Amino acid sequence: MAIVVWLEEVGKEDIPVVGGKGASLGEMINIGIPVPGGFAVTAQAFRQFIERAGIAKELFDSLKVDVNNPEELLRAEARAKKIVMDAEVPKDIENAIKERYRELCEREGEEVFVAVRSSATAEDLPDASFAGQQETYLNVRGADAVFEAVKKCWASLYGARAIFYRVEQGFEHEKVNLSAIVQKMVDSEKSGVMFSSQPSTGEPLVVIEAAWGLGEAVVSGSVSPDNYVVDRTSKKIVHKMIATKEIMIVRDPVTSKTVTVPVPPEKRAAQGLTESEILDLAKYAEILERHYGIPQDIEWGVQKNKIYILQSRPITTIAKSAAKAAAEAPGTARVLVTGLGASPGTATGTVRIISGVRDLEKIKDGDIMVTRMTMPDMVPAMRRAGAIVTDEGGMACHAAIVSRELGCPAVVGTKNATKVLRDGMVVTVDGTKGQVYEGKVAVAEEKKAQPVAVAYKPVTATEVKVNISEPTRAQAAAATMADGVGLLRIEHMILGLGKTPGYYIRSGRSEEYVNELVRNIKIVADAFYPKPVWVRTLDAPTDEFRAMEGGENEPIEHNPMLGWRGIRRDLTEVEHFRLEIRAFKKLHELGLTNVGIMLPMVQHVSELKRAKEIMVEEGLDLSRIDVGIMVETPAAALTIEDFIEEGLDFISFGTNDLTQYTLAVDRNNENVAGLYSEMHPAVIKLIEYVVERCKKAGVKTSICGQAGSYPEMARRLVEIGIDSISANIDAVAAVRETVARAELSILLEAARNR
Repeated sequence: MAIVVWLEEVGKEDIPVVGGKGASLGEMINIGIPVPGGFAVTAQAFRQFIERAGIAKELFDSLKVDVNNPEELLRAEARAKKIVMDAEVPKDIENAIKERYRELCEREGEEVFVAVRSSATAEDLPDASFAGQQETYLNVRGADAVFEAVKKCWASLYGARAIFYRVEQGFEHEKVNLSAIVQKMVDSEKSGVMFSSQPSTGEPLVVIEAAWGLGEAVVSGSVSPDNYVVDRTSKKIVHKMIATKEIMIVRDPVTSKTVTVPVPPEKRAAQGLTESEILDLAKYAEILERHYGIPQDIEWGVQKNKIYILQSRPITTIAKSAAKAAAEAPGTARVLVTGLGASPGTATGTVRIISGVRDLEKIKDGDIMVTRMTMPDMVPAMRRAGAIVTDEGGMACHAAIVSRELGCPAVVGTKNATKVLRDGMVVTVDGTKGQVYEGKVAVAEEKKAQPVAVAYKPVTATEVKVNISEPTRAQAAAATMADGVGLLRIEHMILGLGKTPGYYIRSGRSEEYVNELVRNIKIVADAFYPKPVWVRTLDAPTDEFRAMEGGENEPIEHNPMLGWRGIRRDLTEVEHFRLEIRAFKKLHELGLTNVGIMLPMVQHVSELKRAKEIMVEEGLDLSRIDVGIMVETPAAALTIEDFIEEGLDFISFGTNDLTQYTLAVDRNNENVAGLYSEMHPAVIKLIEYVVERCKKAGVKTSICGQAGSYPEMARRLVEIGIDSISANIDAVAAVRETVARAELSILLEAARNR
């Protein structure tokens, strides 16, 4: 078997030889797509290295650990990588790699920079993705450096994430190989990603995202890109959104290293792609979808006015319910379970019963996720689901809130869905009526509700902001033209990492954790700059942490909602709170001064005072950053004067919790769902009390709870005099209209009474 092969020598049938990425690149070259030239060090070369170096047994024995034990997993990573890097590569393999690089340089007429990229033999497939788990090395030049980068790629197959993923997925370490792709580096002046079909609905629309510099800025989410949409039927550009692009990733001309630099002022708000480039990219996208027979997710770059396609893989986000219409309804559709219609829309798909985090990989695109209740660490699977059905929960539960934000139909509080529905059943979920039908049923709505940019924005004195749980929804949220972000939930980012903050601290990886927070928050802050983005610090109950790596010693609380969460946890796990503050500091140093800090679950002014002391200790200038509190306990509402005296910039009502703590009604308990009402006079009186005192003191007031999305509550809040209302993405337009009508009504009434 060959040690190295030119990319043009392989195609889509050669995944066992060059992995998914390599096979795709070779396939594109052979159909005439402009792909940078290069070669692949085959998976068989990697296997020969392991066997002939005599490290196979030691290597695979080192991986026999409990992957749920963080310390064991990290030790396994360190040992396995050391075994690979210390082993001597057979000379014929080393020489073949170096010689092929020299041949590539001869082809190009100079000693070229290359990208050395990992391509696992089960990568970029619809049913198994190893993407992002191994390393890529950019701007590598010289035969020795290329050989060293290939060896590092091999070692990266044994990173902690990759080890954990394989064990969780049931892949045997011994059977997963890796090919290293060595490809001429495109020093892109502009680059990005595109989808050959609309990635949410499957419509024949090419969606292109573009930014200056190398594509890593767009792929990682570190910059807000331009967005272009091309109608494949009319071949016309039907949408353009030009973003402010603050940074770009480029090759340093002196050091040749990849660096992040500010975008020149004249280019920040400039359109990145020409009209012809947009249409040419759309043409390539259509060719690739037609060739592969499935919508594609494509990376591209432009160097010296020439387009290069860098990677193409199947889109895995188009729900089956969006791609196929439901069958005609029978005369009488059989209702299997009934609950609360928590997120509108309908979807038909295959039932997958989820009993815990370990089951989440069962969820494929478009499946119906059925579980007792959802947790934040389930969000990655929820993104793939066509619809969500839960046994427990009310309109303000986690499943309901996240489903609405994702535009995913949801029925909650069914009490018996996990018992009545069975794995493999085909059902239709109606998230509007709160019903689950047997089989495929044609209903009024068949596609997920998708937030769209509004063509008209009424001018209102009361600001209308947006709530965001997932940074991936930042562009959809920004398209609503909201006046800022009234609530960015940090716990969803943290729990989405799969490891507790304590895990990172104990593993000596605090800086990695801080950078993850910065990266995720930055996506949203960039999308809205200079509009304010209020970020809520950690507010996750202990039961949600207990299911994560590092959560083994979390306390078991009888009622976690009333337990160790919010500011209570931040001020006892102070080291974690300090990491959050360091993330905020970094964001401000990056120029994102629109980011504010919002403290949850406060009930005594001493909590605000101590939190501010820690912020100052960590070097935050409190005169340059907005600091506020969530008012979600009656205690905070009734002592608001004390908080004002201590000093704060804003407050935001969390009506979900404020209502349950005022009325003694568990918001996640379907048995008492009928008693839960944010419009209860006691809740309204608490809101009025706080707003009145804050207005006198010049403290901004807002609401970010679910109630802010209800038109009747929005009108009442305008009458009370609240400064802003923050609604879910799908409700911003409706709330803005309600606010505008309420303000006009108040003005007319005042004029008539003169």
